[in-house]
Amino acid sequence: MVNPGLTINLFDFQEQAVIKLVDLTVDKNSKQTVTLKAPTGSGKTIILIDYIEEYLCNAESNTAFIWLCPGKGDLEEQSRGKMQKFAPHRNTQNLFDALLNGFTAESTTFINWELVTKRGNTAIRDSERKNLYDRIADAHRNGIEFIVIIDEEHSHNTAKARNIIDAFAAKNIIRVSATAIENKRYEFIEVDELDVINAGLITKALYVNEGISDGVEVTDDYDYLLDLADAKRKAIAARYVEIGKAIRPLVLIQFPNGQPETVAAVEKKLQSMGYTYDNGMVSKWMSEDKRDLPDNLTQNDGIPVFLLMKQAISTGWDCPRAKILVKLRENMSESFEIQTIGRIRRMPETVHYEDDLLDFCYVYTFDEKYKAGLLANIDKAYETRRLFLKDKCKTFTLEKQIRDLDFDGLGEREVLNKVYDSLVRKYKLGADKKQNKLLFMERNYRFGEEILGRALYGQYVYTERVMESTDYHTTRKRVDTHEHGIYLLHSVDAIKTTIGMPTGKVKTMLERLFRKGGNASKKLLNLNTAEFYAFVVNNEHLLKEEFREVTAEMSKQITLNFYPRTSAFYIPEQDFFKYDSGVKDEVEYLNNAYQEYTSGYATSLVRSTCEMLFEQYCENRDDIDWVYKNGDTGQQYFSIVYANGIEKQRLFYADYIVKMKDGTVWVIETKGGEFKGKDKNIDRQIENKFNAFKDYAKAKGIQWGFVRDKDSRLYINNTEFAESMSDEHWVALDDVF
Repeated sequence: MVNPGLTINLFDFQEQAVIKLVDLTVDKNSKQTVTLKAPTGSGKTIILIDYIEEYLCNAESNTAFIWLCPGKGDLEEQSRGKMQKFAPHRNTQNLFDALLNGFTAESTTFINWELVTKRGNTAIRDSERKNLYDRIADAHRNGIEFIVIIDEEHSHNTAKARNIIDAFAAKNIIRVSATAIENKRYEFIEVDELDVINAGLITKALYVNEGISDGVEVTDDYDYLLDLADAKRKAIAARYVEIGKAIRPLVLIQFPNGQPETVAAVEKKLQSMGYTYDNGMVSKWMSEDKRDLPDNLTQNDGIPVFLLMKQAISTGWDCPRAKILVKLRENMSESFEIQTIGRIRRMPETVHYEDDLLDFCYVYTFDEKYKAGLLANIDKAYETRRLFLKDKCKTFTLEKQIRDLDFDGLGEREVLNKVYDSLVRKYKLGADKKQNKLLFMERNYRFGEEILGRALYGQYVYTERVMESTDYHTTRKRVDTHEHGIYLLHSVDAIKTTIGMPTGKVKTMLERLFRKGGNASKKLLNLNTAEFYAFVVNNEHLLKEEFREVTAEMSKQITLNFYPRTSAFYIPEQDFFKYDSGVKDEVEYLNNAYQEYTSGYATSLVRSTCEMLFEQYCENRDDIDWVYKNGDTGQQYFSIVYANGIEKQRLFYADYIVKMKDGTVWVIETKGGEFKGKDKNIDRQIENKFNAFKDYAKAKGIQWGFVRDKDSRLYINNTEFAESMSDEHWVALDDVF
């Protein structure tokens, strides 16, 4: 596919993508939105430019294209520049040109998202903002059709962005991303990463943590990773010289947030290696600090060899000489966003050298979690739709409970006693601390003076395979109480989430239980300081589980010295619900409290099995006036207060309110049932919620029950809590409700 106006020939995979885009946007039977998933480096911009050319030449010339780009990295100017280079005969403009001249046939308008969505941005004032909508209206009156291209769409998925897109009333919307997920609501085109590799546009593979061996002892993360990266950079640079290439490989050093102390530590390390801002070898690109960024930074012979950058610079920036990425952590729970790998996968001369050293790219990181990045809500398999309440439900009211903030649960000493008693009971612990240590070790607790970590390793052809890998090496760090204090506090913070107490109090409890010294009355282990740090960090997930079990113990609600506050609950007059657009044989649920509520809001995609069965059951009853599905969290929904095992107040949002035609009100909570003899309930607080619910219903004179499913039938319990559904207190729903 070669148009006389274009100055570039496409690769086969690019040409195929253009053909599919044209076919889908010409076909009136196709869905409005087309998602194009294409790896970074595949030439998405070239594909889109050729698509615009083909569409205007062969389909419909009375069309204006809107090309929306993320605000980071001036991508809209880069994209416009490429179109001016490869299709110089085409009319291109930016947002301000469009405000001045309007949207004309065969024009392509490149718009930076931040100019139209960022709060407080004065690039478009209110009067001019109206002008934008006026210009769109003018184009519609002139018979202009719009096609909207959303480049790197995952970067902006906000209400303002949606309003802008809706205003164009586009014939088609083309969403482009390297991390898109196939969604049956939209047409989907995917460029195979292997085709891009075979074309020589991106590296043959990427290597994660090359040179890190299993069990390696690491003194300092930054020193270790930067030394590995620089050694690899020097090897690549030397090989380029050997084959006569004037290419200077670049190392990207990425910080999640760019905290000043972290950046300063890296700058100091680089200086000790001979790389500084002053000698031109280091540059910094962060939103608040762009230091020593030369004009030739992205050129193959650019001077800087290290670029310090934030997580945000992950889309819309091309620097083909970037070969190495060092991702540094500022806390232990960070995730590695794999879309960043696209910054180092491009080949500097769009050709492979048949040399693995040059044809690979390299990632060095101690991150343990890998994800695709911030995926837009639009990528999910369901839609979110707004529904409106039926008039007959608007006057219904019920008293709801909210927490009494003057009551803060048990004190530190009582919680310590509960945790101590729970551990002694569970592991049969005693006064012998050495014996206790052995008993903990039997339950997979780790001991020593080293903090253990994991480092992913291996070669990956497909970028997304990084997220699926289970190949990890173990790393070891001798505890340094000064350096690793932040690790300890992070683990204590994670543990405290299970009991809702301040970090300082949780740390004190852990010290009372496990650290040498202090009050020995509740001491289970005698760990020295370094051992204590390592114990808490290495066993964080196990300790969280111990505390979680304590909170799940049955609360002695009768002895509580608090009374929940109350307020009137009214069903929201409008609400948003998840909707399955792929529902088969859709029917309206006439018994639902909301207008136009259908079976599409109650499929297995958006509801649990028990919820789905319960809604179907209610729809088949002719004695029900209406059924309301309560929200999961939020002040606008119906809530009941319960207390967990340490007397902390929590809010419980029962799933359904049902009003019978005779005026009886039922409040129903659905829970996971049993399948093939296995318990599907995952709620640790089920018993505490059951008892609080029972007390509430008795006090208010309403009907209530917990409902669970077994073998596609529903059972209810509103008498005495029983975990097993074989217990006599679980009876068929028909018998009670």
